[in-house]
Amino acid sequence: MGLGVSVFTITLGLILKFAIKPDAMTDPVDIHIIGVILIIVGGVTFVLQMLMMSRMQQRGPRFQSRRDERLYDGDNPPGP
Repeated sequence: MGLGVSVFTITLGLILKFAIKPDAMTDPVDIHIIGVILIIVGGVTFVLQMLMMSRMQQRGPRFQSRRDERLYDGDNPPGP
C-alpha cells in the first residue's frame, strides 16, 4: 500500500467511527469497531511506508551517474 492508500484507509475508518450513528445501521456488524480497525491498519501501513522511504533515502543512488564522470577530467574537480 502506498501513502495515499494509507491516508484513505485512515479517513474511511474515521468516517465509520465518528460520522455514522450506531442506530442508523441495523446490521449485526459493529461499524465503530470496523472503523477502529481501519484506523489502526492505515496508521501502521503509513508508518511502515515512511520508514521504508527513509531507508531508501539513506542508501543514496545505487549507481554513479556517467554525467559526473564526464565532468571530472582529473585536474579540475567538478563544480557544484
